[in-house]
Amino acid sequence: MSIKGLMLDPISNAPIVVLKDGEEKIFLPIWVGIFEANAIALQLEHIETPRPMTHDLLRNIIQHVDAKVNRVVISDLRESTFYASIQVLQQGRLIEIDARPSDALAIALRTDAPIFVEQAVLDQAQTISPEETKEDRLKKWLEETDLDDLGKYKM
Repeated sequence: MSIKGLMLDPISNAPIVVLKDGEEKIFLPIWVGIFEANAIALQLEHIETPRPMTHDLLRNIIQHVDAKVNRVVISDLRESTFYASIQVLQQGRLIEIDARPSDALAIALRTDAPIFVEQAVLDQAQTISPEETKEDRLKKWLEETDLDDLGKYKM
């Protein structure tokens, strides 16, 4: 999957990262914190900061220990909370690091790592199909949807 963009929940004004599959048939909204949304937005907009932000620091550390982010995976959805992991390859060894989805996505953007979502997560989460909605319908859908049904990201 990839990041389609960021939007604000029209009800709570909380940031939402919207993931899309390669064919743009499935969209997965994940609520994130404001700071994480800012970190994602900076990278999406290709904005350079004068000093490294936290996710830039993590990318730099990974590179300096001769490792590479292999992929990030949105791996689980339990009690309305998404779970993720960052998979790092170092000297032929795969290391799986537990992470919040927002941090994993921010790292994926900075390292050009692919983003995967487990099928079980897609089956559990409320996804959006573009055939049934356009941008205006998406807003209406979000307004009418119970946040507990979506898998709201909790901090």
